[in-house]
Amino acid sequence: MHAQTNADLHCHSTVSDGTLAPEVLAARAKANGVELWALTDHDEVGGQQRAMDAALALGMPYLTGVEISVTFAGKVVHIVGLGFDHRHPSLVDGLRATRQGRGARAREMSDDLAKVGIRGAYEGALKYVGNPELISRTHFARFLVDAGHCSDVSEVFRRYLTEGKPGYVPHRWASLGDTVRWIREAGGVAVIAHPGRYGFTPTEEYALITEFMAHGGRGIEVVTGSHTSADIVQYTGTAQEFNLLASRGSDFHSPQESRIDVGRLPDHLSGQLKPVWTVLEDRIHWPA
Repeated sequence: MHAQTNADLHCHSTVSDGTLAPEVLAARAKANGVELWALTDHDEVGGQQRAMDAALALGMPYLTGVEISVTFAGKVVHIVGLGFDHRHPSLVDGLRATRQGRGARAREMSDDLAKVGIRGAYEGALKYVGNPELISRTHFARFLVDAGHCSDVSEVFRRYLTEGKPGYVPHRWASLGDTVRWIREAGGVAVIAHPGRYGFTPTEEYALITEFMAHGGRGIEVVTGSHTSADIVQYTGTAQEFNLLASRGSDFHSPQESRIDVGRLPDHLSGQLKPVWTVLEDRIHWPA
């Protein structure tokens, strides 16, 4: 496999905040030409075996994956783990601890929305949740759209659920060091997800990358569903400057909500970059 491989190593199923089951998502990825796939649900590896079994049955190579929320410089940053043992105790236990704060946070979000006249948001959001441990802002957003409070998810995040707006409740996520350690101990590679999304200053971004690497992080997403062509150029340079492995993934959640379909990223990695999957050859699950 090389830089032009149609790898999609970032997407979400009903096990976290996607709208498609792992098996349905696997079939969609295969139909869209994916040559190497990873399901990366938020803070949860409960869908890994299902995704792997479905991918292999379709003749599609598979890498285990997860996307873990981290607090860094006052913002939530996402770290993708790839190619790990999804049953490894330190990873499984660490993710469980990370998830435990979501329920209380969701009830606080609902209480805050009630103050502006939106009642029953917690119960409403629960109807969209595949895994109650992973209730998130995305589930509240779907409730707000379907209940007629907003026309689409973009409007939700303009009016609610973001800092300074009704329904916003911060959550204390895992530390960067712990997250990278969980992934490494389970045999995987840690990757900074969609770096163009965070709005960091150059100094903050440098601090993130250097601390990430100091903990043993090795990769960065260059081609993603949320990166512009200018972002791709920028983070191609970043990967080269810091000698980071390059990854790509759609960050697909839903046919109705996502800008890019799984497997349909318009750009490949530059041939000047070293794809993350080249160091994970022995961790790829191949069809029989």
